[in-house]
Amino acid sequence: MLYNRPPMGNAKKKAKAPSATIAQNRKARHEYHLEEHFEAGLVLEGWEAKSLRAGKGNLTEAYVLLKDGEAFLFGARFEPLIAASTHVNPDPVRTRKLLLHRSELGRIFGGVQKEGYTCVPVSLFWKKGFAKCNIALAKGKQKFDKRATEKERDWNRQKQRLMRQGS
Repeated sequence: MLYNRPPMGNAKKKAKAPSATIAQNRKARHEYHLEEHFEAGLVLEGWEAKSLRAGKGNLTEAYVLLKDGEAFLFGARFEPLIAASTHVNPDPVRTRKLLLHRSELGRIFGGVQKEGYTCVPVSLFWKKGFAKCNIALAKGKQKFDKRATEKERDWNRQKQRLMRQGS
């Protein structure tokens, strides 16, 4: 007797959705205590958007520059694609403007000037088809803070191993 059941095997396997994250600045998480996060839009040229879609963005040496009441992403590297337009001369490390609300800019400027924070880019990601940059107000870590974070991370990893072996 045949039953009405779904086919076996890989017949209806769903494709994985691509990750929304383009690039992360892991160095910032290691070097700073990240306090307050902001989501900023980016002013991009066409070739930059295409290279970000291909995952060619890099934030390791990037920082946020605050000037004349505006915020700029400085030092981020977006590698141009080989098939980029021939009439455009791409600059991979050009300064890009960050789009923030006035109140957010005020909080960032206040934190940087009065409280001794610095503003660092944490990650690049896609949201509703727009490239966004997650930036954070951060305080620098001392050497002992970095060691304590590393020790805690190692202990959590060891704890997970012990839990897996125990069950």
